[in-house]
Amino acid sequence: MPLALRQPDTAMPLTLADCYQGPLEHFTPPLIGGAVPHGAIKASRWRNAALLEEDMACYASRYPGGDKRAIASLWSKWHFSTVTVPTLTAHLLLNRDLPVGLDDLYVMQNEEGCAQGLWLPHEGERFTTQDTTERFTTLIEQHWAPLIERLSAISGAAPRVFWSNAGGYVDYYVNALAAHPLVNQEALAATRALLESRTLNGQRNPLFEPVRTYQPSGSEEVKRVRKLCCLRYLLDEFDVCGNCPLEGCDRQARRKG
Repeated sequence: MPLALRQPDTAMPLTLADCYQGPLEHFTPPLIGGAVPHGAIKASRWRNAALLEEDMACYASRYPGGDKRAIASLWSKWHFSTVTVPTLTAHLLLNRDLPVGLDDLYVMQNEEGCAQGLWLPHEGERFTTQDTTERFTTLIEQHWAPLIERLSAISGAAPRVFWSNAGGYVDYYVNALAAHPLVNQEALAATRALLESRTLNGQRNPLFEPVRTYQPSGSEEVKRVRKLCCLRYLLDEFDVCGNCPLEGCDRQARRKG
């Protein structure tokens, strides 16, 4: 039986890479320790808006003259997905807090300027709590919050657009990882609570219900749709996506036309 699919009470200590089986088999785990790959970008650069815009230039060049809000939003979706998968894997399967703060990780981009992998200095520390706020401090306060502030500043898109992108991936991957044989049920509940609470650390939770159910008029089908649009329809190359809050985007599109 593969190591990652053994039960925790009989297995040797698992590494993050060991977990990339089952629902994770098509993903690539981060590189851990050793030399930083050539060309990798230290994410702390993105605390500087000008450097963030510089590192997004390759991706932006794919859409000459395109709406900066949509470009930044799509770039962020690639990045948030790349960060969310290993972070939730460590949370839910290993009960570990990965070092995903901007000051600790490096990002590898592909030739189109999209995030495609991470380098981390180590595999993190074990959690000693199931408190939702404490478990997500590293990801939210040390990565998402400062990055989203800069993305909003350089693009003009509201911060809530980027929070919606981030929350959408948490919603998707927490449901995918719920099927993993090593999932920790207490950690799963703590992660779902992140998306179900209106407040976080005493303030409004920007990740509250990023995806909602929706029943189109005259249809018996119940769809899952984003609370907010990712704005990709503002680029000529795209229409709205399949889980977009369609009515709002249709109104915006009509105004644009």
